[in-house]
Amino acid sequence: MSDEAILIIGASETDSNLYYRTRFLAPDPFVCVEADGKRTLLMSDLELDRAKSQARADAVLPYSAYREKAVQSGVPEPRTADVVAVFLRERGIESLLVPGSFAVEHADGLRERGFALRFKKEPFFEERAVKSPEEIDAIAEALRHVEQVMGEAIGLVRAADVRDDVLVLDGEPLTSERVKRFVDVELLKRGCVAQHTIVSSGDAACDPHNGGSGPLQARTGIILDIFPRVSTTRYFADITRTVCKGGAPEPLRRMYDAVRRAQDIAFGKIRAGVPGREVHEAVAAFFEREGFETGLAGGRIRGFFHGTGHSVGIDIHEPPGMGKTSTSTLQAGNVVTVEPGLYYPGIGAVRIEDMVVVEENGCRNLTIFPKFLDV
Repeated sequence: MSDEAILIIGASETDSNLYYRTRFLAPDPFVCVEADGKRTLLMSDLELDRAKSQARADAVLPYSAYREKAVQSGVPEPRTADVVAVFLRERGIESLLVPGSFAVEHADGLRERGFALRFKKEPFFEERAVKSPEEIDAIAEALRHVEQVMGEAIGLVRAADVRDDVLVLDGEPLTSERVKRFVDVELLKRGCVAQHTIVSSGDAACDPHNGGSGPLQARTGIILDIFPRVSTTRYFADITRTVCKGGAPEPLRRMYDAVRRAQDIAFGKIRAGVPGREVHEAVAAFFEREGFETGLAGGRIRGFFHGTGHSVGIDIHEPPGMGKTSTSTLQAGNVVTVEPGLYYPGIGAVRIEDMVVVEENGCRNLTIFPKFLDV
């Protein structure tokens, strides 16, 4: 009997752990088993040859062959659990380690067939948190693309006129939808897929995940948060800038200055061995000292009420995080965002976000796009 084997069943297009392990991109589910130091994939006939040439695996075997064995064993219409059970029994595997997202259908089916399953929460593969030089290069490549498009998107805001507190470009209001559409198309031209791009202004921007809608407002913060994935590498980049057209009022300017300084405080705290929560607490304490209180007012939360940052890789949000509930300690090779923000309805919102690599004695900023408020 083998020791506990790793089992993942899913589509690597949506299952990041499966893609990370195999580096094979497929829209349909397949089976990955790791036992005795070897990785074996059970693939459909459709994907068999491609997987043999592209996947990181010691063996790629036809799913159909094991389905036929299940039929021959007396199962006329085999389910996935029946097919996987044939494969596992051939190798004497009885105990399985599976991700927390493992489908209940498969888990119940395998348990009914006598297998022991143990679930592991994320990070399923701890090594995903520490990026290799090649992974850091892939993230930096994504960042270069998004920085180029960020500059062009801000160019639209810069080129707009101010009429009755609304931005107007080419004779019509410059809307959040128009800028987001521009961003998405330009990124697509560069081989990137944008997801949930944020272009938001005024009080709407005080909800950090509000994507924005309607005409962009003058004399208030316009938040542009762009986080695309490169189609070929599957790695994300994440950057946010806040700009203002028409002259920033003093309260907004003061907020912007505080966010810039808070980001510098975070940069100074980040290094290997530091708990992510400690970085966040330093930022939150700075805002409090500067008089930017966090809490409910008029039925809305205001101040600084999200985390300072998160790791980025194959997923846009990965551990470790830097927030008030974070339990992780930063390690050399983590790639994390640093994105303090302030949100006050009636004044506006400011968020600035860079990406850094955690190193033994500090951090290295991958982001080179400049920071400025007035355009």
